[in-house]
Formats: sequence, C-alpha cells, structure tokens
Amino acid sequence: MSDTKLIIADINENDGIAWLTLNRPEKKNALSIALLSEMAGILRSLADNDKIRCIVTTGMGDSYSSGRDLYDMRGQENRRRTRGIGGVAEIVDIMRKLPQVTLAKVSGWCLGGGLAMINGHDLVISADTAMFGMPEVIRGSYGATATPSLFHAGIPFKKAFFISLTGRNLTGIEAERVGLVSQVVPDKELDSYVETLAKEIGSRNGATLENAKIAAYMQKDLSFEMALKADDLVSHRMRYYTNPLSDVEGYLHSQKGGGTVKYVKPEDQK
Repeated sequence: MSDTKLIIADINENDGIAWLTLNRPEKKNALSIALLSEMAGILRSLADNDKIRCIVTTGMGDSYSSGRDLYDMRGQENRRRTRGIGGVAEIVDIMRKLPQVTLAKVSGWCLGGGLAMINGHDLVISADTAMFGMPEVIRGSYGATATPSLFHAGIPFKKAFFISLTGRNLTGIEAERVGLVSQVVPDKELDSYVETLAKEIGSRNGATLENAKIAAYMQKDLSFEMALKADDLVSHRMRYYTNPLSDVEGYLHSQKGGGTVKYVKPEDQK
C-alpha cells in the first residue's frame, strides 16, 4: 500500500480539467491523514495552474468516501493538534480559496468527513443512489468539520439538524431536494454528465470563474447593500484580467434566440 498513490491525479490541460480520484477502495476511500496530506499538496499545486479551470474529485470503487479513517484517527489522538492542519478542514479551506471551480462527483457512500469534503466544493453532482450522512453521533461524536461545513452549506436549519443529530442517511434525490447537492442524475448517467459539465466549465474564461467564486463567497454573508458594494469591487477586479464586453456580437450570434453553453470567447478558443 505504501507504493500506491492515495490520490490518482489526471491533469488534462487541453480540456482545462484536473480529475482527482480518492484511491482507497478497499476502505471505501476512508480519509487518512496521509490521503488528506496528498490531496492538500495536489490542490495547492493546481492553484497556480492557469490552464486548469475545473477540478473534479471522485472516489475509486463503489463510494465517494466513508469519512475519516477511524483507526487512523485513533492512532493520531495523542498527537498535538493544530487547528485546520492535516485534516478535512484544511482541504475545505483550500478548495474555497482555489481560483478553479471545484466539482464533486458522488456515487455510493458519502459520510462524515466525506460530507464535509463535498461541502467545500462549489458544485456537487450526485447519483440518485448515493447515500449522504453524518454517522458520528452514533459513536458518540458530533462531527467536527462536518458540522460547520453542513450549517454553512445554505440548507434549511432544521434539515441540517436532522442530518447531524439523527445519524440517518439521505439518498441523492433527498440530498438534492434539501440543497445539499447541485444536481442528481441516474447512476448510469453520472460519468457522462459530469464529464460534459466539467468540459463546459473547463472551456470558460479562468478570470471570470475565479471572480465569480470570489464574489459569491465574499457576498453570501453580507447585507444586500454591502454585497452590492463588494460586487462593484469584484467586477472592477475582473475587468483588470478580462473584458466581458469585447465580443458582444459573437456572443449574441451564438445564442440564436435561445441560451446555449457552447459559446467560447475568441481568446479562450483552442
């Protein structure tokens, strides 16, 4: 196992996509310190890659992640803890700050630390048969990191408490219904759906995607008046890197009377 990569990274600069696969299928991709450290290193290296616009995470085998590796955690319990270092919280923090769009492709189990991990993503696409939950309460914990990520996920308060206090699981369909995931698709269509979506995002202007993320995360907890002021600052920042009005004619022609996601600005065309 020591010679096996815990994260399989497929960096496709032509498509603008980095595919990151959690690779502990025999443990249902349980999150060990070693795996999380490897993931953190890869994410940091991708932050400066201007050719990558979309980062997709998924799990090898039949699960996204069963959560933190409890045996690994027990082995670490006597070590001095440093807040946010070497754990799921670090991954969530890195993902929120990345200039790229992060997308989780979820099938099978997504529990505890795995749930916290997807809550750090910008987009989550789930199979209808996936199962989401926080089983920590069953073993006498409350789900550190999973709890703040859940209650900051924008889902209704009572729904968040149902997930955290009961230990019961939600299907992909139920998870979409409460807003825990962006979209749910039939299990057999998950791979093709995510590949198409990731390629669409990967074709977009990197500066636009980065500033869209900055605007959203900066403004979501502000008053509307302050959000508008922050928005003005972000829009000025974006125009330093790209001019969204440079190809109005081409954009309008591409719409042909109806919206399409296939338009690509001239400077971003390969």
